[in-house]
Formats: sequence, structure tokens, C-alpha cells
Amino acid sequence: MRHDYPLALPGMTIGLFGGSFDPPHAGHVHVSREALKRFGLDRVWWLVSPGNPLKARGPAPLGRRMAAARALVRDPRITVTEIEAHLGTRYTAETLSRLMALYPGVRFVWLMGADNLAQFHRWQQWEWILRTVPVGVLARPGQRISARTSHAAHVFARYRLPAARAHLLARSEPPAWCFLNVPMVDVSSTEIRARGEW
Repeated sequence: MRHDYPLALPGMTIGLFGGSFDPPHAGHVHVSREALKRFGLDRVWWLVSPGNPLKARGPAPLGRRMAAARALVRDPRITVTEIEAHLGTRYTAETLSRLMALYPGVRFVWLMGADNLAQFHRWQQWEWILRTVPVGVLARPGQRISARTSHAAHVFARYRLPAARAHLLARSEPPAWCFLNVPMVDVSSTEIRARGEW
């Protein structure tokens, strides 16, 4: 194991929160803390991606986004990592496959905002992802209805865990997913960029 890869021991439950973090903000930290608490996770890893295959324009340089994320995160249970750049993976399914091989015995949970669930069926190997790891979906302002009525939500409806049992998600056998309405910090990376603050 490379020294710059995050440490994880067999039996740990780790939420994987992928994204461009362009820029990272208080909302990302808030969602991570809610996921730790509500899904019963030991850790959350931010997977700061080299680039988003679904976005035409590239994000700010990886080093800049990593530095901003590390400056923002104060919770020792949240680890900021550029492991996707080291692995050379571009798609979530590839990343999950590599991480599961690197960390045998670790229980990974894929975390995403409700906006991602709305277009999840466009992701490469999206059904494999849902059948391979539990998925925790955290509702963001204005995205709740579109996510709940999304193609992925419909296809995997019978595997949805009620919010009252969210704490069981990390230990559930996939396919298993849970949709949580959480008190939100209404800030987005898109708005921050639009205001010229990044």
C-alpha cells in the first residue's frame, strides 16, 4: 500500500464521497458529517476527482482543489484524498473495483447528492455500482422530487432502505440504498464560481 493512500482496516465502514470539489465548501463538510452520523460510518473519504467525465469543461487544477479541501476540513473522520489520480481511474465503477481490491474487508458505501441520483443512469456501469456497494443519497435543495422519480430509483425501488433504518445501510448487503432528507447548507460550487469567488 502506498504511504499516501488513506489508512483503512478490515471491518471499517467508509463512505466514499466523489466529486470535483470545484471549489469545496461548507455544504460538502455538512453532508459528510450527516452521512457519518446517519449512516453509521467510521470515516468519509472525499475522492477529489481529476475531472468529471460528464462535464465538458475541466475543473480547476487538482492541486488547488486539494489544498482548498484540506484547509476546509477539520473533522478527523473526514479524509481528503486524490486517490483517483494515483489509480488512474476516471469512472466510479473503476474506482470502486480498484479500492475493493486494495482494501479487502473494508465496507465501502458510495455517497452522493440527490442531484446525482437524478442522472445516475447515465453513469458508466451504474447498475453494477448499485449491486456492488450500498449507496447513500443525501437530498439537496430543489433536487428531492427529481431524484425520487429518477430511473435508477425506479429500477432499484425494492432495495431502498427506509430513512428510519439509515443506520443499517453500511452493514447491508447490496443492492441497498437509502435516501435521506437532511438539513441543508444551501450553497453550491456552481454558485461560488458564478460569483467569481473561486
